[in-house]
Amino acid sequence: MTVTVGEFLFQCLEREGMTEIFGVPGDFNFPLLDTLEGYEGIDLIDNRNELNAGYAADGYAHVKGMAALITTFDVGELSASNAIAGAYSENIPLIHIVGSPDSNDQKAERKIHHSLMNGDFDVFRKVHEHITAYAVKITADNAGIEIPRAIRIAKENKKPVYLDFPMDQVLEPVGPSKDEENEEGTDSEPLHAALEQAKQQLDQAGNTVLLVDFNTLRYDLESHVQALAEKMNVPVAQMLQGKSGFDEEHPQYIGMYAGALGDQDVRAKVEEADCIIAVGLLWSDFNMAKYTADLDTEKMIVVHPRSMAVAEREYENIYAVDALKALQEWDYREEGAVERITSIYDEVVGAPEEKLAAATYYPRFQNMLKQDDVMIIDTGTLSYGMSQVRLPSGALFISHGAWQSIGYATPAALGAAIAADERRVLLFIGEGALQFTVQELSSLIENGCKPIIFILNNQGYTIERYLNIDHPYADYNDIPRWDHMTLAAGFAGGRDLFKTEVRTNGELDEAIQQAEQYDGMSLVELIVTDPMDAPEYLHNLRENEKEG
Repeated sequence: MTVTVGEFLFQCLEREGMTEIFGVPGDFNFPLLDTLEGYEGIDLIDNRNELNAGYAADGYAHVKGMAALITTFDVGELSASNAIAGAYSENIPLIHIVGSPDSNDQKAERKIHHSLMNGDFDVFRKVHEHITAYAVKITADNAGIEIPRAIRIAKENKKPVYLDFPMDQVLEPVGPSKDEENEEGTDSEPLHAALEQAKQQLDQAGNTVLLVDFNTLRYDLESHVQALAEKMNVPVAQMLQGKSGFDEEHPQYIGMYAGALGDQDVRAKVEEADCIIAVGLLWSDFNMAKYTADLDTEKMIVVHPRSMAVAEREYENIYAVDALKALQEWDYREEGAVERITSIYDEVVGAPEEKLAAATYYPRFQNMLKQDDVMIIDTGTLSYGMSQVRLPSGALFISHGAWQSIGYATPAALGAAIAADERRVLLFIGEGALQFTVQELSSLIENGCKPIIFILNNQGYTIERYLNIDHPYADYNDIPRWDHMTLAAGFAGGRDLFKTEVRTNGELDEAIQQAEQYDGMSLVELIVTDPMDAPEYLHNLRENEKEG
């Protein structure tokens, strides 16, 4: 039976575990969408705009490992490009499928709508070469080779890829196909050399600590890291962008390491260790707590996805899984139980009648979390505060610490909810970030998703007030007050929702209890009257910036 280019594409995506694709219709992607509509096994989730489709695909990939979105040429793909660049920054494998004009029109350089009117139909593919790991124009002749190749590149590099489908090629029979071979494995020579030097480090160490970070999650290294920690019986800390990469209920877990801005007991444990084994480490300003993290690279063993660094010496062509397994084979083991370090939010504080404040609502968030919850946290004060909340086993923490695009979380919650339909999904977002992509509340409701949504209304862009030391009360940090309860009802179109505003600790306690019992989407808006109310981490950051 003849398989078309479009059918072949969806067969390849289905083999990767995708059961949904996100997107927005446009005339140049009609052949792709018509093929998808008749294809059993994958459904289209129709978003309110292409940017939201990209964010939703990103959230879906956090849960399922990979995702895809379909946009139309130029106007659609450019709308989605911020999400694609974000996926590149955050190591998220996305397949961006673009429907473009008929190949004959492109060759004739006709002035086609949605184009720059200059006959150049490759300009935005070339743009995407800089924000994807691979960008290619698909034809009937090359589809059988290029589609599997692009998917392999996305999987191996944990980056987005870009596939341009001229609309006349989609319904053509696919040419010869070829399965892509996985890239080669670890080179034994550099692995052996790295391990010899690492062994010398450990032999001289009286105490070792394990740091879990960013690429532990992206490369599915969690089980290998836990096995190494248990073999060595060492304390384990996480970096900000590595949160949920290690079981935070594990007896060896001590907390988040955030340099001078975080817990000082955790800081001392990490910085005073004789040896630091770091897995998936990302040296970014956010992750390194504005570079107050004091990590001595001379005493570090750093396991990267495809390399190792031992005391600053680099060893290439080493796969992280092989490195972690090899480290487990040594006799290094510390005696006694790891001393537990309590979280700053372990105790619920604040009388019921007292007004809400960061010091009281973060412990309540921690207290309500359950095993295997999926949390999506937008950029802002919440991303700093929630990073310090201790998670239950199996919980997934989704927040973009590298790209930090405000408004990411609402559509990402849609993607996560679609992918994790058997898990509870919680969205934490500020009122400013919500205004960027609020339309996707409609998609959440339309698709029967049931997240609990916490809207933090703290009177404007509090995060910007903290970052702008000299002008925290500048007019540009004020935003218009929306009636979120009426807005949500309008998006619901008559469907039932649980929605409420809370101003005191007692009202929040009651709202959490009601939301947890409600069988549907819930919105809880926290009204905080102090525009400078913020978690302890942000207070520390601000003081550090003043001193610096």
